[in-house]
Amino acid sequence: MSKTILVAGTYDTKDEELGYLADVIRGQGGKVLTMDVSVLGDPSSPTDVSKHQVAEAGGSSIQEAIDSGDENTAMQIMARGSAAKALELYRDGRIDGVIVLGGTMGTDLALDLCAALPVGVPKYVVSTVSFSSLIPPERLPSDVQMILWAGGLYGLNSICKASLSQAAGAVLGAARAVEPPKRDRPLIGMTSFGKTVLRYMVDLKPALEERGFEVAVFHATGMGGRAFESLAAEGAFAAVFDFAPQEVSNHMFGGLSAGADRMTNAGRSGTPQLVAPGCYDLIDIVGWQPTPPALADRPTHAHNRLLTSAVLDADERRQVARTICDKLSSATAPVALLMPQHGCNEWDRPGGDLHDAEGLAAFCDEITARCPKNVTLTKLDCHINDAAFTAQALDVFDGWLADGTVKLK
Repeated sequence: MSKTILVAGTYDTKDEELGYLADVIRGQGGKVLTMDVSVLGDPSSPTDVSKHQVAEAGGSSIQEAIDSGDENTAMQIMARGSAAKALELYRDGRIDGVIVLGGTMGTDLALDLCAALPVGVPKYVVSTVSFSSLIPPERLPSDVQMILWAGGLYGLNSICKASLSQAAGAVLGAARAVEPPKRDRPLIGMTSFGKTVLRYMVDLKPALEERGFEVAVFHATGMGGRAFESLAAEGAFAAVFDFAPQEVSNHMFGGLSAGADRMTNAGRSGTPQLVAPGCYDLIDIVGWQPTPPALADRPTHAHNRLLTSAVLDADERRQVARTICDKLSSATAPVALLMPQHGCNEWDRPGGDLHDAEGLAAFCDEITARCPKNVTLTKLDCHINDAAFTAQALDVFDGWLADGTVKLK
């Protein structure tokens, strides 16, 4: 069956480039539906979805966008409309994937458009600012793909055609090959890191699968946490095992953040939460960059050439404890907080190179003092990587299954 790709962009300024994308998709046997998100100008020929239809879908009009006299305001009108229209087209079965082209303006809009589509719908952004620090992690949809538009600021050339043709082939290939989430089993969202630092998922994943659940483990290094939060906000999880909230610490102290809303969306969506402070005591920094002066005198662990972790001091750990408790206090479903009192990552065991008994004690004391009334706190006489921790997590979860807090169907 032929697949249809939505090709969106500002056809008044990038008509030629968008037309090239569409031609490559058609040349590979795909179909194209075009959407114009420009404001001032017009395409060389009508698009399938006009800029007027886009603005109206956003609850406004092109004239209102023009009359605003501000390009940012105008493009936000078009961003709202393009997101609403893309979702409508997908629900009507008219598109199987989307590709959006742009510079900073087009990328800003593209992120909203792609975020409106469910996980599993191929969504590609071809941008002059792909992978840039201009893009905050909280704006990234959980399964978006980005391709750098090299040499593509203005007009076609052989350099940018290389990027555009690959992108066209990628989105069409993805639409043909994608296996959308089946949703035939309830989904558990779990956060973690690799087995060298946190190991609970090795035993928890098969145990939860034996109970009839599907388990998705998210790498909590900024982007993984962002994907986790995006799905949690949709209510996609039957429950979460948020055992690696280190991105909260990262956001507080300048590390690899997943956004300000990390550790809040499961609570807002009414999803039961099992929580533990895995790696709460670390700040992840870019390993190939100089250590920030504020962290220069601290113990660090170079995980690889990309990532290095620095240790929080006792006062900072108290701040993290207060922040975690504040975030959990607004949850609208049950929350169980497991506190392993012998350490929360493999490197902070007694004798480990990042062990800090005083800092761990400060964190535990602050958690105890600040734990909100809606959270059930259980202190554990073990390390987070011990079998006793996994056993306790399953015991709590089985209790939730028995009392209907978590449902298998």
